[in-house]
Amino acid sequence: MKCFLIASESAEVLFYWTDPEFQQNVQEKYGASQEEGQGLPAFEDSVSTLFAPIIISCSTMVDRLSDSYTSFTTENNHIYVLQKFDECLYIAVNGDGEESENDMRRKVYVMKKLIEVLFGMVTLSSNLLRKELRPQDTAQRVRLWKHLQSLLETYSHLRDNDQSFLVEAVERLIHPTLCEQCIEFLERRLVQQLNSSVERAGEEVLHAFILVHTKLLAFYSTRSASRLPTSDLLTLIIMAQSMYPSNADLDDPVPEDIESTSGSGPESFYTPEPSPTDRDSSSSDKPVRESTPVFEFMDPDIQMAEDSLQTLEVPPPDPSTPRRVFLEISGKDRPYPMMPHSMYCLPLWPGITLVLLTKIPTSALAISVYKILDAFDQLEKRLSESQEGSAAPRGTPNIHDIRGKLDKLIKTLVTSEVQSAQLQNVWTEFKNRAFARGGSGFNKDLIPWCKNMKTQLCGIYRQYFLIDSGPADIPQRLSPALQERAQTMAQEKLMDWKDFLLVKSKRNITMVSYLEDFPGLVHFICVDRFSDQMIAPSLSIAERTTSELGKGPVAQFIKNKVWNLVSTMRCFLRKGYSTVTLRDGDFYFCYFLWFENENGYKLEAGDIPILPDDSAPIGMLAWDYYRKLLRYKSKNHQGEVVKCYELLTVHLGVIPTEIILQHCRQLASKLWEPSRNPLL
Repeated sequence: MKCFLIASESAEVLFYWTDPEFQQNVQEKYGASQEEGQGLPAFEDSVSTLFAPIIISCSTMVDRLSDSYTSFTTENNHIYVLQKFDECLYIAVNGDGEESENDMRRKVYVMKKLIEVLFGMVTLSSNLLRKELRPQDTAQRVRLWKHLQSLLETYSHLRDNDQSFLVEAVERLIHPTLCEQCIEFLERRLVQQLNSSVERAGEEVLHAFILVHTKLLAFYSTRSASRLPTSDLLTLIIMAQSMYPSNADLDDPVPEDIESTSGSGPESFYTPEPSPTDRDSSSSDKPVRESTPVFEFMDPDIQMAEDSLQTLEVPPPDPSTPRRVFLEISGKDRPYPMMPHSMYCLPLWPGITLVLLTKIPTSALAISVYKILDAFDQLEKRLSESQEGSAAPRGTPNIHDIRGKLDKLIKTLVTSEVQSAQLQNVWTEFKNRAFARGGSGFNKDLIPWCKNMKTQLCGIYRQYFLIDSGPADIPQRLSPALQERAQTMAQEKLMDWKDFLLVKSKRNITMVSYLEDFPGLVHFICVDRFSDQMIAPSLSIAERTTSELGKGPVAQFIKNKVWNLVSTMRCFLRKGYSTVTLRDGDFYFCYFLWFENENGYKLEAGDIPILPDDSAPIGMLAWDYYRKLLRYKSKNHQGEVVKCYELLTVHLGVIPTEIILQHCRQLASKLWEPSRNPLL
């Protein structure tokens, strides 16, 4: 039994997801309390009633004690994890024992990350975010919640089955020659043609990458593009998998039969012909995906109001319409989070996808809005931290610098169709209070006006980047013909490789090539935390596929051991341990985290920070822990490029400890040899 809920302080449901067992339990509980002759209440109302006492008690503790509980376990062993972000309360519930408290907390933070990528700086205003998460239009709300539920389902599935999402790092397909060819194709043909076309409507392709399931075949960024953070890339992979779900066991030809399959027929990939001649033919992928679903998805929103929503047909989105996503870019002086991009997800074949990220024509406005909003946020913090009644002179210069930029921005907005009158009124009142001789100056009386200014700026951001203004917006994207051209070019490039790629994604690295040098080694995962790339043998647990780990239950047993090892490792890492060795039955586990300079020389092992219990989970999606760890280590190595690595190994317990440690040293030096890695 699982449930996930986002609610406001007034116990208003902003989003929820439940599995079928939890939904049935709620309906039985509240259905039994209804008077005879009355129907079941709307499911959303039942969820709100169920969680209202928890939400109210949590808010009361914050108001009266400035503190609250973050988790608890009920008498029936249901675990509740709560995390408050501004005025929104995230609640995760598990009653079947399949998720630990750490897993649930990680899911909460990942959901927050997904919402930030979908809504950008609007998430900085709780009032606006509540309106976005709970639209007044019923059909729009059903569509949005269904999309968020799909993302949550997709992440949970990947976290439980994909090693790259277990350790939150990118896994590349290991084939240097093909990777190099595909990067060259993206650079010299595909991206160049798209950016030189008049059909791009002002958009510029910044990043292009090819995914095989969740593995990265090739990634190319233009010279004008900044580095795409790993957290954003992993989020985009989740979104791509949600849009075009792939099941490796169904999509891929059986490795043993790869030579006998042509790869072009529907029996191999459950797909129509790979090169559609028009957009209508490409849409034929939809019934295929519906016939081979990844998740047994039951939409609880249909229960919200049975009299109206049972017959409501929510039309699918136009496949040529891009997703608006908000990603971090690197400016000259600082990084700028949540900058608007358009994401085009073009399916080539089931399991193989081309993703394009474009810069939209008005993206420069987002940087201006963020700078101004950040200035007001910093001023609000300084005013809050200052003594009662005292001024905050340190906040004044920053606002003086931003004053002219904001006046200029308002003049620009007046000439456009954006409704900026409210922003102009609030800004005028702020200037009268802060700068005028008769005003109150820079003290705590300005805090409400700082909050108001931030809300108004987020509102301008929302109008520009989240709201569709109708037909005028349609040309502001790559044309459907241009998207089809990109799709066809990529299919032609990979036509002879698609069978190989789908099999390679399942058996990217096998243990066979390591067993001779490392007898007794069962499994390993090595992660370069400087580039956030990982290398690990494939873990296949399907009944129809035999791997080095065995088949079915045996492989599942090893997989569970690996997942438990990663969870244990994170607990020790949180406490400041960079080396962990432990014996578990017939197995011996090792974990090492170390630092090197750019020449490969190991740096002195020093203490790493101990994290408080209420900090975000270690990883990349929930919180960029390793970026902060590298900054912490670099303080003692000025002028050097510091790199960070992680190695997890599983050995048979009969192997002597000294041999295991020798294996770990040799394996660490061997894995990152240039001959064993794809072109970066």
